[in-house]
Amino acid sequence: MADIIAETDRLVLRTIEEGDAALQYRLLNTPSVMARLGGVKELHEIEAKHARGMALYAREGFSFLFMIEKASGEMVGHCGIKRVDNPLAPNQGDHEIGWLVREDRWRRGYAEEAMRPVLDWAFTRVGAPHVVALTSEANVGSWKLMQKLGMVRRKDLDFEDPAFPPQDNPTIQYSLTKDQWESAQ
Repeated sequence: MADIIAETDRLVLRTIEEGDAALQYRLLNTPSVMARLGGVKELHEIEAKHARGMALYAREGFSFLFMIEKASGEMVGHCGIKRVDNPLAPNQGDHEIGWLVREDRWRRGYAEEAMRPVLDWAFTRVGAPHVVALTSEANVGSWKLMQKLGMVRRKDLDFEDPAFPPQDNPTIQYSLTKDQWESAQ
């Protein structure tokens, strides 16, 4: 049974369950949505990612969540917290936040609406001293949301990742400390 982590005016943020990979594969795994995230994934890759996320939630009390639209009951995206796990990143193990929204729900403010309670979750219940978010310069929508959330660009954390095409290198990071977040509330 999924845990509900937060609710907003339009969304329920719930943990991922067994069997959710097929739903994500069908609704989120499109060329447009995955364009800046390494491209479309195979179902077994999503299943493995979900298994890691469920294990992280069981072990540390945080993970990625599904964004469920209250009005329709449909999954419209995912968001949450994980550990920086890219072996090329200089800050492996930091709390990393992230999100994506399915294409037919773009430009409705769902990512920001979901990420505000995710930040609250990170800094209160999870106890993260700071969070980071990773993207590329080309992913303008992503880093603009990071700025809107109060995050600060951290050029000292940039790194090259040959798994991504040249237009998505380097990987750039933004950071937000608990103190910065609290002072903005």
